[in-house]
Amino acid sequence: MTFQFLQTVLAFVFALGILIIFHELGHFWVARLCGVKVLRFSVGMGKPLWIKKFGNSETEWTLSAIPLGGYVKFYDSREVDGSQATPQDLAGDFSRKSVWQRIAIVAAGPVFNFILAIVLFAALFLHGTPDPVAKLRIASESSIAYVAGLRQGDLVQSINGEQIQSWSDMRWKLLQLGLDKQEVRIQVTRKNLDRSSSLDQLEFKLPLSQLDSADFESDFLQKLGMEFFRPPAILNDVVVGGPASKAGLKPGDQVIQINDQAVLDSQAFRDIVNASPNKPLTMLVLGSGQEFEVVVTPEAVEENGKLIGRIQVAPRGQLEMTVLSYSASEAVYRGAVRTWDTSVLTLKMIGKMLTGEVSWRNITGPITIADYAGQTARVGWISYLQFIALISISLGVMNLLPIPVLDGGHLLYYSLEVLTGKAIPEKYVEMAQRGGLTVLLCLMLVAFFNDIVRQMS
Repeated sequence: MTFQFLQTVLAFVFALGILIIFHELGHFWVARLCGVKVLRFSVGMGKPLWIKKFGNSETEWTLSAIPLGGYVKFYDSREVDGSQATPQDLAGDFSRKSVWQRIAIVAAGPVFNFILAIVLFAALFLHGTPDPVAKLRIASESSIAYVAGLRQGDLVQSINGEQIQSWSDMRWKLLQLGLDKQEVRIQVTRKNLDRSSSLDQLEFKLPLSQLDSADFESDFLQKLGMEFFRPPAILNDVVVGGPASKAGLKPGDQVIQINDQAVLDSQAFRDIVNASPNKPLTMLVLGSGQEFEVVVTPEAVEENGKLIGRIQVAPRGQLEMTVLSYSASEAVYRGAVRTWDTSVLTLKMIGKMLTGEVSWRNITGPITIADYAGQTARVGWISYLQFIALISISLGVMNLLPIPVLDGGHLLYYSLEVLTGKAIPEKYVEMAQRGGLTVLLCLMLVAFFNDIVRQMS
């Protein structure tokens, strides 16, 4: 068992445990407020592995064998022999509570998932989250972004009048507008080439309508031709004895052209060198205030089964970063807004799956979620907490869907009870439960299939 695999398992189990506990605590806490007798609080499904009662508590706290879920079991006179019930049992009977109390108890689980997401986002906003600035790399003149008028080095200031503070902020806003097929007005600042100390304020229309819904399932910014801005191809380090050193290159030199082709930035420099193993490259270089030419032949190095070129240099490649940090009140507000926007976007994506606009391949199961848990944990705790917040939102939204077996299915029954004044007959509830279970199993099969396909690709 490798350390990376172990880290992935632990990150997944911890995240899942937090999400399950918070969800079930919502049901438990509101049930106790409503006077319902709680028989069991279980983290996990299936056979109990550990059961504990604390003091005079009537609740069994349980760890069960299958860690993909949990449940809170209430006293329900419909499920036991009522002749043996005590007055205390009947007072705590879930089925005897008012329909509004039952609605509150069932809704509390998903609501607690949303509260967890708000708390995590608010904590991150309060602490400060580093993010690349919304500065653009526009490499292709045939790209949608270039044709719209955007250029290399443009700094995005606002979209449709809303201020943009970072790359993630820009991506999120464009994703929302793109899925809604809305017009996009993007405002940027651009260095004035005639007056180097001044900036021009410009506005362009970005035609997101040229993308279809499927494009938003992957890196749609790349499809627009928009990437992270990279610094010029200035060499930070040159390995003594390597191809670049032998050709006369030194730290601080800037590569301007290669084989008479302009080098856009450090990323373009890497791409050209990587694509040229054992091929001589004529480089126009600016060093010590003077331009000169050198010929460098990249060494052929095997990487991931193919040959790439290496000249043993380290060009500057750091992204320009900003730190998003807010006061406590602003952090909570932004956490709530992010949670709301993410929930709405999740519902829109589900709707587009049902209409066929978005592929069902986007449904993910525990294998993919575990993989993401491990990846984000390795990146750092900020990314990991963001991941937990997003999964918590997804869990909340999914549980509110009107599918029998899920919380949303029970809320549907109780809503009909409010409208008709009568409880839904048990035989119809049982039929709906079987149908809902079938739907849920089908979704799980699709999720597992998608997970396996992703792992094999």
